[in-house]
Amino acid sequence: MARAKKMIDKIQELMYKPEKIRNMGIVAHIDHGKTTLSDNLLAGAGMISEELAGRQLYLDFDEQEQERGITINAANVSMVHNYKGEEYLINLIDTPGHVDFGGDVTRAMRAVDGAIVVVDAVEGVMPQTETVLRQALRENVKPVLFVNKVDRLIKELELSPEEMQKRLIDVINEVNKLIKAMKPERYDEWRLDVTKGSVAFGSALYKWAVSVPAMKETGIGFKEVTEYIKEGKVNELSKKSPLHTVVLDMVVRHLPNPLQAQKDRIKVIWKGDIESEEGKAMIKCDPKGPVALMITKIIADPHAGEIAVGRLFSGTIKSGMELFVVDRKAKNRIQNVGLFMGPKRVDVPEIPAGNIVAVVGLKDAVAGSTCTNKEGFIPFESIKHVSEPVVTMAIEAKNPRDLPKLIEVLRAIAKEDPTLQVTLNEETGEHLLSGMGELHLEVTVEKIRRDKNLEVVTSPPIVVFRETVTATSPTVEGKSPNKHNRFYIVVEPLPPEIIQAFKEGKVDMKMDKKERRRILEELGLTKEEAAGIQEYYEGNIFTDVTKGIQYLNETMELILEGFREAMRAGPLAREPVMGVKVKLVDCKLHEDAVHRGPAQVIPAVRSAIFAAILQAQPTLLEPYQKVFISVPQDMLGSVSREIQGRRGQIMEMKTEGDMVTVVAKAPVKEMFGFAGDIRSATAGKAIWSTELSGFEEVPQGMVESFVMEVRKRKGLKLEIPKPEDFLS
Repeated sequence: MARAKKMIDKIQELMYKPEKIRNMGIVAHIDHGKTTLSDNLLAGAGMISEELAGRQLYLDFDEQEQERGITINAANVSMVHNYKGEEYLINLIDTPGHVDFGGDVTRAMRAVDGAIVVVDAVEGVMPQTETVLRQALRENVKPVLFVNKVDRLIKELELSPEEMQKRLIDVINEVNKLIKAMKPERYDEWRLDVTKGSVAFGSALYKWAVSVPAMKETGIGFKEVTEYIKEGKVNELSKKSPLHTVVLDMVVRHLPNPLQAQKDRIKVIWKGDIESEEGKAMIKCDPKGPVALMITKIIADPHAGEIAVGRLFSGTIKSGMELFVVDRKAKNRIQNVGLFMGPKRVDVPEIPAGNIVAVVGLKDAVAGSTCTNKEGFIPFESIKHVSEPVVTMAIEAKNPRDLPKLIEVLRAIAKEDPTLQVTLNEETGEHLLSGMGELHLEVTVEKIRRDKNLEVVTSPPIVVFRETVTATSPTVEGKSPNKHNRFYIVVEPLPPEIIQAFKEGKVDMKMDKKERRRILEELGLTKEEAAGIQEYYEGNIFTDVTKGIQYLNETMELILEGFREAMRAGPLAREPVMGVKVKLVDCKLHEDAVHRGPAQVIPAVRSAIFAAILQAQPTLLEPYQKVFISVPQDMLGSVSREIQGRRGQIMEMKTEGDMVTVVAKAPVKEMFGFAGDIRSATAGKAIWSTELSGFEEVPQGMVESFVMEVRKRKGLKLEIPKPEDFLS
């Protein structure tokens, strides 16, 4: 207890010295050893016993994390590290590696300035390594590398020191290649270099690590490591070259402190005026400036209620203070402020800029909210999630009298995890829960049963399709119910490059019009379409190519509402629409505003868009997953059969020793139950992972049966709709 108090006193002292702070995350592919590494770092800082480190999985404190053996939630912890006689405050976030929980990684990257990328020496760079590295670089977070499980190269693969070195150099080159491709402008500065010490090698499970600077101090290099491991003296090795010292020294040396990081990062994550009072305060990480707090996570706590965790870029926060939640236009009073020590939260009187904070009382904040005490503060850029929900299940309370509680619980869960979508199906009255994958939904349902103590019944998971078009429609006239307004609409396919540019933030509706027009023209829109763009919504755009129409400006917001309604649920099967360009080519509006209200404009626009979609060779898109499977060569036949039996295609195969890695893609719809089937087909010997690879067209011969399947499930008429169904 005395030790913990001493640690908290030190943390409180260091919080005020931003040059001594390092905010960092640990990111990696699933099972590459992130949480085991975190355990070691905590043990080294004296927060858990060294004997348990690597087995205790301190930051996997959720019951489900312990049972499933994976990290589900990003966990925060603050600790102190001594480097060359100076003490440093390390705020660490351990993030999940499973693709279904990628949203947590994206949000964690907003809070940190640097990241340790962990790569398994045997498996090398895997798909999810690439995804999490991309998420870090997009947020301008600087990477360092820890190559884990090096002992397996010696014990299992029995490589010689030369072969081992070649293998490790390949891993570093692979990561450098990704950094160069994703962040060319910072490559010279951020390139991982063994000689400079931005790479460490070791074993998180056996608590040892080496790096070039550490070798100079300890005299332990690869030759010594090989000897110690072969002689079974790993305990001795971990005492002579302890993992936590080598890795945290690397963090202190190579990852930026908040003063250095915010100079660069603020320009990327905030689009306000850098010369303004708040801009200068954030660049300087000024504790006396206005409060600029970005919330990255909401945690439900049974005792304190909701805890908002986030990064404080300027100002100082203390309990009793009133903050404005910008995106929610609400004022909340802070009840108390604290820090996370893994599962425990420690209250402190105040926290200055440059730290990761835990705040109770911001009841209106959600992940991605900006909180401040300054009027007119421009919010931070929204956090862009890489994947989107593709699997849905219906969920209802087992006992009808628990319905109000279910609504409350679903609201709270969607707030804690913004990658979950909760919708009410108007036709059937069921609540629908959409997530990143089967596991994501399984974990959420389990959480509702356990943590929220609510018995629920769920349907089997279903896939959410997208509706799209493959040709250009004729001009369709949509009339308002009172026949006084007419809208002439054309729809056509939207080039995928444009959707990509919006998704990645290269272009958005807030940017300078001329600049946006230039980019969109380069990506394939005509001059008129690029100039007339009014809205980008969920992978679709609405553009006005009309000239000089009276009252159009006043009516535009209602027209866009009609467009958004049509995009939320298309005509074929009431599924979301994606990849469609909607053009307003002409319209006639009544001069009296009373006759062009919402009840007239919205249905006219929506039905014209529906009729146009149905005349533009409509089809369905379905989500696909990339599947990576490593198996012994003699099991290859069983794996190929599993993939091909699920409408999958094998894209490549790599052989190494007696193992084959198969890269394939298959529709998510066919992948339910894959985990159990691949285990039994390969007698449990397959190691596999998946990642979402986007949407592809459903084979033409299956479109009608899929449309009927969805319409039946939603209780709609069992026939393909015709354009005239929507035109009065």
